[in-house]
Amino acid sequence: MTRPTTSERDGMPLLCLPFAGGGANFFHPWNRMGLRGVVATPLQLPGRERRLDEEPYRDLHAAADGLLPAALKAAGTGPVALFGHCFLGAALAYELTRRITETGGNEVAHLFISAARPPSAGPVSDVSVLTDDQFLEHVERTTGTRYPAFDVPEIRELLMPTLRADFAMDEGYRPSGAAPIDVPVTAVHAADDSFVSRDEVAKWQDVTTAGFSLTELPGGHMYVASDAGPLLELISKTVAAGRVESGRLTHGTA
Repeated sequence: MTRPTTSERDGMPLLCLPFAGGGANFFHPWNRMGLRGVVATPLQLPGRERRLDEEPYRDLHAAADGLLPAALKAAGTGPVALFGHCFLGAALAYELTRRITETGGNEVAHLFISAARPPSAGPVSDVSVLTDDQFLEHVERTTGTRYPAFDVPEIRELLMPTLRADFAMDEGYRPSGAAPIDVPVTAVHAADDSFVSRDEVAKWQDVTTAGFSLTELPGGHMYVASDAGPLLELISKTVAAGRVESGRLTHGTA
């Protein structure tokens, strides 16, 4: 988990969950890229970056349970928002949202989902039987991203177990509950995404009873890596609007 600087502490924590193969460092620059009223607070999974020597999770529910203490610590006593990109980040953000609300100690103000199928969609594919070369071809084909680091044998040997574990989490994942969450959800579809369709992203509306919005942003499946600006603007405006609406409701019932 990344600790915010003094100037950032007034913002609502935005718990950021990694996509497959990603880590907390991906989100560090977001606090310098235009977020307003929100502090990007990445949660780190084992098996990557500073936790590289730890065994990665292969079960998504175990991962969500393991991340919950860090999520609650980051939330403090106030409201919190969550963000997840692609199947792993989105499912983790969704499962953590369920867990945080079930504890009753914190309000989840908003859940942001990006370029991901809904929990009910099931796994993308079974990659456990693929060779390493076939697996990397599958990753490149489905994400639209090539990882040059895997061309270096030493790095490939180091990182491959975590990447495979991330895909194993997707293959074995089933949502923890059927009842919708009482948390507003904004889902983002990338206009040129050839992996996840707009209709698939739109089905996230089924997970909530508290309001749903579908937004299309430019770019392909990994648009968050090429140009996160429009996404950060969307998050900032959405959280700000939610605060205004919450203030109106509180004033109206006083």
